[in-house]
Order: sequence, then C-alpha cells, then structure tokens
Amino acid sequence: MALTVPPPRIPLPAERDGCDPRGGCARWYEQELGWATAGDAPVRLLTGLRFDALVVPAAAGHAALRRVGRTGPVALMGRRMSLLVAAGSADELPGLLDWLEWGQVALTMTVLGAGGRITAPPPPGRPGPPGAAVWLRPPCPPHEQEGGPVLPALSGFGSRGGATPDLVRIVDAVATECHRARLMRARTGLSSDEPAAQPLAFS
Repeated sequence: MALTVPPPRIPLPAERDGCDPRGGCARWYEQELGWATAGDAPVRLLTGLRFDALVVPAAAGHAALRRVGRTGPVALMGRRMSLLVAAGSADELPGLLDWLEWGQVALTMTVLGAGGRITAPPPPGRPGPPGAAVWLRPPCPPHEQEGGPVLPALSGFGSRGGATPDLVRIVDAVATECHRARLMRARTGLSSDEPAAQPLAFS
C-alpha cells in the first residue's frame, strides 16, 4: 500500500513572523528576560522600561558596529537597525549629542524611550521567515550574563570602565556613520534606498 504524506500545515500569520500567537515568543521575552511585550502579530517589545532603542539606517548601523567592540543587543528589521541601550538613555541623548558636537547636525537616527516599541525578532535559535526581524547580537537571559550589565549606559561622559559597554563611543560611531552616508549621497548625487536625512527625533 502506498504511503501518503499529508501536506504541510500552513502557519498562522504570527507564526510566519517568527512568534507564536499563543504566547511562545512573548513568554520567552517576559519569562527569560523580564521584558514587557505587546501584541501578537508580531509581538512588540516595549521601550523605556528595561531598555531604550537607538534606531538607525541599517547601512550606517553595520558600519558603526565594525568600529565599536562591545555593544548591547542589536536587532535588524528591514532597512532599520535597533541598538538596545540602557533605559533612560533617550533622555540623556540630546545632551550627549551636544557634548559630542553632533547636536546641530541632521541625523537619520531616532531614539525610542518611554511609550515606544520595536518588533520582537524570534528568540535566538528560532527561525523566522524572510524579511522578519532578526537578532544580529542577541540578548542573553540574566542568569547567563557575566561581568555585570550588558546594555550601553551613560555612567559618565567618556566612561569606559567596568563591564558596561560605552554609550558615548556607540553614539559617536553611529552619528558619524549616519552623517558620512548623508554626505556621500549628497556628493555623488546617487539615489539611496534608505530614508532621507531628517532631524533627530525623540519619542
């Protein structure tokens, strides 16, 4: 007798986004990391509670990551990259940019603090469909972290001490690459698939 193989099950919409609507993805973030979530298609991570997010064009973000060493978690969603930083960084960023002499420069950069949200990539090790958000540098559960905090924080201008990544260095590198990309487009006159430069916006 010939064996028949049933057709593959069509995944639910949220499963195609890499997160199970019945709570698998949200549960991992809430139970393993202690991060607040919202929605289910796809799950969103709320900013301003456990972390803020520095959101930049992907090309500028990749260039910045090549220049800096240690960072916090980094997620990629389409043409935008989110670098997770310590909660409260959104409030500190205007002063930091002024201190770094970037305050008067239009940058393709946004920062999400209280009330913001980013798309949750599938937890590390879980595949997602093409085009879904992915972790470039995934978060680690607290019980797996060694050497203290892992989110870039502003403990003092220029501080690089301890295990915490240096927020000053990360912001300066990202701002430099955003500005460099803008100047390159203006100089060459070539079109770009990245958003046009806008003033820094805060949420």
